[in-house]
Amino acid sequence: MSTVTDPSPSATAHPLVKPPVFVLVHGAWHGGWCWQHVSAYLRAAGAIVYTPTLSGLGEHKGNLTAAIDLDTHIADIINLLHMEDLHNVVLVGHSYGGLVITGVADRAPARLRKLIFLDSLLAENNQSLISIQPAAGQEALRQMTVPSDGLLLPALPATYFGVTEPALNQWVEERLTPQPYRSLTQPLVLKQPFGNHLPLVYIECDTPPLDAIQPFVARTKASEAWQNYTLHEGHSVMLTAPRQLADLLESLSH
Repeated sequence: MSTVTDPSPSATAHPLVKPPVFVLVHGAWHGGWCWQHVSAYLRAAGAIVYTPTLSGLGEHKGNLTAAIDLDTHIADIINLLHMEDLHNVVLVGHSYGGLVITGVADRAPARLRKLIFLDSLLAENNQSLISIQPAAGQEALRQMTVPSDGLLLPALPATYFGVTEPALNQWVEERLTPQPYRSLTQPLVLKQPFGNHLPLVYIECDTPPLDAIQPFVARTKASEAWQNYTLHEGHSVMLTAPRQLADLLESLSH
């Protein structure tokens, strides 16, 4: 029968520093695959990294149903936090993923350390991704769902996200999947103030800037509640400049 002994004084004189824990939440049409290189760089720096794929997207596209909505995606991340018993998490949301992490923070703040919004849309209570778009944009998106009877929003081309290098563009195009439309139309329900008192960071990607993102960039820059950073890359910077993004995220984990 084995016995457990107390650690030696030398083993406890310098307590181990826990590595940062990142949960990286992708945006619309993407999947956990988009973080491959960013997660590799962060892990090489000693971080623990999770890159979940939201329901109905990426490798889960075969499980798409009409029931998948924003609450489903918020629950995806909360379930990950619970099942992996994660605490002190730096939660990163890209684009649509900003709505997801806002909902997670509202419901599970005790497991989180900081919220990082990566070129993200920002929704308040009772707003959806569609409702925060200009009227013309709302109708254009709705028309795109007509062939699927309102179930799916087809993926935009990779060039829209700033992915122009031919080989990378092809690789991304092969992986983008339609977005469950209800995830974009269901209003976000918040019971606490936006961010639920967690530190807020916004990273803007401005080369080129997306018109749909600019109101939220301006809003964060006008508020003392936010730390702001700018990367001179396109919207899907995790694909085009993963090392640069990973370095910034690692610096923000301290």
